[in-house]
Order: sequence, then structure tokens, then C-alpha cells
Amino acid sequence: MLFRQLFDPETSTYTYLIANANLEAILVDPVQEQVERDLNLLQELGLTLRYCLETHIHADHVTGTGQLRGQTGCQGIVPERAAADCADRLIRDGEVLDLGEVNVRAIATPGHTDSHMAYLINQDRILTGDSLLIRGCGRTDFQSGDAGTLYDHVVQRLFILPDTTLVYPGHDYKGQTVSTIGEEKRFNPRFVGKDRAAFIQLMGTLNLPDPKKIAEAVPANQQFGQVATVS
Repeated sequence: MLFRQLFDPETSTYTYLIANANLEAILVDPVQEQVERDLNLLQELGLTLRYCLETHIHADHVTGTGQLRGQTGCQGIVPERAAADCADRLIRDGEVLDLGEVNVRAIATPGHTDSHMAYLINQDRILTGDSLLIRGCGRTDFQSGDAGTLYDHVVQRLFILPDTTLVYPGHDYKGQTVSTIGEEKRFNPRFVGKDRAAFIQLMGTLNLPDPKKIAEAVPANQQFGQVATVS
């Protein structure tokens, strides 16, 4: 399996490229400003892009899925219940996306948004999107977010994975690239020593500013990156 972690410095977003021995590829959470980078890498490695896979409808960047689909003919896939009518298909909790020896299992992890998936790759690494970050987690104060729901799904769906499972988040703002489930259970300050009620209280007092691109990104991402224009 080929596995690459790619980075967008403006939004601190990680995009993941996964490919099998037959050179068929998946891109997870592509960023519009990095489409040319991704296309060049696919060409250099001789890969055929089959799927663009979204963890959720993002508020901090515009997805590159629409442009990539237009140039490669890949399918755009979003979690079930996500407000994205342009999707080629929806992926359900527990559904497995098979690409030869590459096995991608969707694990519902709502709370950051009301339709969020993490993706377990070949049982040894998980792409957590914005649900679980390295020593943190996604915010829950917009897009139908809910702190209690996020706590339940991280603890009951992600923290039950083997401690050695590699954690690859959707973002990192401190230069970290990978963690493990065991590390996050021991060291993540959002969860360590906190029950559900304490977590909800903590998340309710963060008072974070809105993402800079939220007004543009959310409606654009519901159309796979087509930014609305005012005539």
C-alpha cells in the first residue's frame, strides 16, 4: 500500500493519498488550492484516481473534489446525511470501500458536525478528520455540532481500537503529523480525566473565532468546491 500525508499550509489541512498495487488511488479531504499538486503527484506516480473521500463538509477550506472529479473522472464520496447533493455516492457507518488490498472502513464520528466519518485503513491506521486531533479534537459550536455526541463517538468508537493504531488527523497546527490511539487516550487534554459532562463544559467555554473561510467554504463544499458568485 502506498500512503502519503500531504499538507496545505494556509489551512493546516492534511490530505491523504492511498493507493494499491494496481496503482488505483483514493484522496481523502483534498484542498482546492492544492489540486495541481495532487494531480502532478498522481501523474508522477502513475496512479489512477478512483475516489475522493470526504470526512465531512468542511468549514475551513474549500474541497478540491469537484475539480479532481472533473479532471480524472473519479467518484466523489461523502458521509451519509451530509448535505452534498452533488456526491456520486454516500458512505454509511460500517461500510467498507475495497480497493484491492486497500481496505477502508467508515466509522461514524459525528459531533464536530452532524455527519462525520473517520476511515480505518487496513486495520492499522485511522484518518480521524476533525473528530480526534493530536492532543485535541474538533470544535462543536457550529454546523450542528454537539459536544456530547463527539465525546460518545470518540470514546466508544475510536478509543476502543488497539492502542497501536496510528492516528492521522485532518489538521494539525503545531507541526505534528501522527499519533496513536494509545497516546491520545493517555495524553489528550480534551479527554484525559474528563467524563462526558466535564467534556461538554470544556467545549462550551472555548470561545473560538469562526474559521476565516466559513462563509465561503460550507456552501461551496456542499457543491464539491463550486464557490458561489454574486452577479
